[in-house]
Amino acid sequence: MAGVITCDRAPVADGRRTPLIVTEDVDLLDDLLRLCAAAGARPEVHHGVPEGRGSWESAPLVLVGDDAVERVRGVARRRGVVLVGRDQDDSGVWQRAVEIGADHVLVLPDGEQWLMDRIADVAEGVGRPALTVGVIGGRGGAGASTLACALAVTSAKSGRRTLLVDADPLGGGLDVLLGGEAAEGMRWPAFAQSRGRVAGGALEESLPELHALRVLSWDRGDTVAVPPEAVRAVLAAARRRGGAVVVDLPRRVDEGAAEALAQLDLGLLVVPPELRAVAAAKRVASGVGMVLRDLRVVVGPCRGRTAAALDPEEVARLLGLPLAGELPVEGVLSATHGGGQPPGGAARGPLARFCAAFWERVPVATGDGGAA
Repeated sequence: MAGVITCDRAPVADGRRTPLIVTEDVDLLDDLLRLCAAAGARPEVHHGVPEGRGSWESAPLVLVGDDAVERVRGVARRRGVVLVGRDQDDSGVWQRAVEIGADHVLVLPDGEQWLMDRIADVAEGVGRPALTVGVIGGRGGAGASTLACALAVTSAKSGRRTLLVDADPLGGGLDVLLGGEAAEGMRWPAFAQSRGRVAGGALEESLPELHALRVLSWDRGDTVAVPPEAVRAVLAAARRRGGAVVVDLPRRVDEGAAEALAQLDLGLLVVPPELRAVAAAKRVASGVGMVLRDLRVVVGPCRGRTAAALDPEEVARLLGLPLAGELPVEGVLSATHGGGQPPGGAARGPLARFCAAFWERVPVATGDGGAA
């Protein structure tokens, strides 16, 4: 029997997010359709190479059942082909994968999670992952939360898709710092039961939107932690959306913070230019450095230099970290930002200029690099 099997959901017209399944094995097809449904994908199903080969060439992901190898042998080679089988002891499956140019060999049921993640990538239109920057204070009151907000605000103003994540449950809430504590949207406790894969688009749409960026913060309830599995799932979803993700981190590295650190591209340790602050920051850096490889120091702010103030280069030397810059005084240590102006909101202010210069030095893809 040849032709197309009609699925419950029609494939997307342009085919860009429609995986192609090639199999005549009914049981295998049932499993693949189940995984597609769980991943939110709309598959197109054929028993052999589609007529005209348009779907074969344009589909972002092709799942070939082991029963269909003979029917696709000789077709034009392309990337994104996965050969799917069931027999764990079949050593010949690797040779058959070479014959059809498959990138991967997958045996069910062991490979279900990996395959569902790949299908979900297709469904979401995943592109380049977000550049993820963490900010952490070397001591209390160093200005890390305000810097995190300012980095996110300036990133969003430049047109990037931007998500600000409050990973410090005892910090008072970044939504408050941004003047949006009453804004509608979900907070961390709503994601406490998240496991596995979280849909990036659904995550973004569920969060409060403040100053052209999305914010994941804490509510005013009693919850002061979410399971590390939830932190991992939520941040992975945020990264898949592309653009920039800024994470405000607690100084204590617990299991949840370790999950956040593991997903960072780089971290910024904010340290005032004082000897005692450097001593405290050294302990923070020691814990953070066990998880995060790229940690840089941001010195300041300092309201007027004194004889006791350390030179920024000296602070970096004492900590053994590369110097990322020196923060300006504007609003970084102040707890209030009057007039509804968020940190970094004054385009010509020194803090906004500092953050804009940071993003220029650390290029990041624009927001349309993620799923729409």
